[in-house]
Amino acid sequence: MNEWTFLRSGRWAGYLALVVVFAIACSALGVWQLNRRAEALTEVARIDANYDGATMPVADALPELDGFDPDRRWQKVELSGEYLPDDEVLVRNRPYQGSSGYEVVTPFRLDDGTVFFVDRGWVPQAEDGGPDGYAPAPTGHVEQVARLKAGEPRIAGRTTVGDEVATIDLDELSERVGEPGYTGAYGLLVHETSARDEAPLAALRPERDEGPHLSYALQWFVFALLAFIGLGWAANQERKGLAAASAPDRSPEREPKPKREPRVRSDADVEDEILDRR
Repeated sequence: MNEWTFLRSGRWAGYLALVVVFAIACSALGVWQLNRRAEALTEVARIDANYDGATMPVADALPELDGFDPDRRWQKVELSGEYLPDDEVLVRNRPYQGSSGYEVVTPFRLDDGTVFFVDRGWVPQAEDGGPDGYAPAPTGHVEQVARLKAGEPRIAGRTTVGDEVATIDLDELSERVGEPGYTGAYGLLVHETSARDEAPLAALRPERDEGPHLSYALQWFVFALLAFIGLGWAANQERKGLAAASAPDRSPEREPKPKREPRVRSDADVEDEILDRR
């Protein structure tokens, strides 16, 4: 009789189905982690190519006002025109090295009349809850350099209060200004060396980190493999148990213990007994 016939039972078919489903789920999570790693590596490649790369005119980097090519992220662009400080806004709840504060976004009217939004940097939150003091935008005609970033979506339930906004929603900011402007991307101001420690503070350099996605992916694939190994181990344990239960009892029969012969009483025993009675 085959020792493995019990695997044909419905119970073991259910065990196998559960292991297959578990392995598929683990494999899917592993592939997801590999995709996340690919995205992180793509971002690292953008940083390497654009962050310290050559500067180009903003019109060349953004040929359409409402479009943005993700490969242009961190690209340095040249800006020539003037700031519009009356339409400046503060983006609340922005972290910076463990602290919370505001980012200062000021519209910049280019020489061609279009408006480009510039994030001039971060300012800490004052004790009264508002922004701490910071330098105003330069007046008159200026030339600036900024790094491109995609606009942010609007968050439901988070409203605008005066000049404080929840996100850098370029469509909303463009409506506030009332002039044609770029709504696909905005720019992080590249501060001059002498002004990097003055508020608004320059944005921090992005980290070149692919994250732990590769190790996580390998762990999920190992979990999928271990599920089958565990199933095989459990099946082998049950096989051994069934084999032991069906094996004949071959233990040697125990011989009956010999009966002890009655002890013959000696004369000394009789004398001792007589003395004990006295």
